[in-house]
Amino acid sequence: MRLQIAMDDGDTGHLLEVAGRIHDVIDIFEVGTPVIMLDGCHAVKAVKDAYPHMCVLADSKIMDGGALECLYLCKAGADIVTVMAVSDNATITEVIETAHAYGRKVMVDLMNVTDIPARSRELVELGADYVAVHTAFDVQKLGRTPLGDLRELVSAIDPSKAVVAGGVKQETIADYVALRPGIIVAGAALYGAPDIRKAVIDMEEALD
Repeated sequence: MRLQIAMDDGDTGHLLEVAGRIHDVIDIFEVGTPVIMLDGCHAVKAVKDAYPHMCVLADSKIMDGGALECLYLCKAGADIVTVMAVSDNATITEVIETAHAYGRKVMVDLMNVTDIPARSRELVELGADYVAVHTAFDVQKLGRTPLGDLRELVSAIDPSKAVVAGGVKQETIADYVALRPGIIVAGAALYGAPDIRKAVIDMEEALD
């Protein structure tokens, strides 16, 4: 299992500051969607240029223009790009083919997918490297978590390809670890911690 930090807060400068504290202890560093909205591919390139050894994910949430958007992100240095599972299969296929041509990987986000087992199996057949269950931030406010969705996902596909995101905390991570997904994503629980490096190390130890 690998730990991914979702950096949704701040600008490129802030991400570089955080990366400077954790680049040697985090498995995957996500340049979050709000940061990409603010600073574009520059944010991805800046982080990857500063820490070329670190796996960088661009949470692009591609819905259309798959090949071109993926191309820009790959050239910027993204090791993993995201595309939405509710997109047409043609878009998802273009993202996968483009990313793989550059030696990069694709994570497909199942947000708002109702039949998780069927769609996740289909996505793996299309060539997706990872499939993620993801409880949206706005939905988390209603008390929902992705734990039940993760149970469905790991029962349908190889758990090493499964990803879980959406409100994971130190207090709840053991529930997710028990299901053995390939990647566990945490956001505010890490970047909002008083000591972000300690928070990452503690959560990495929970994965072990």
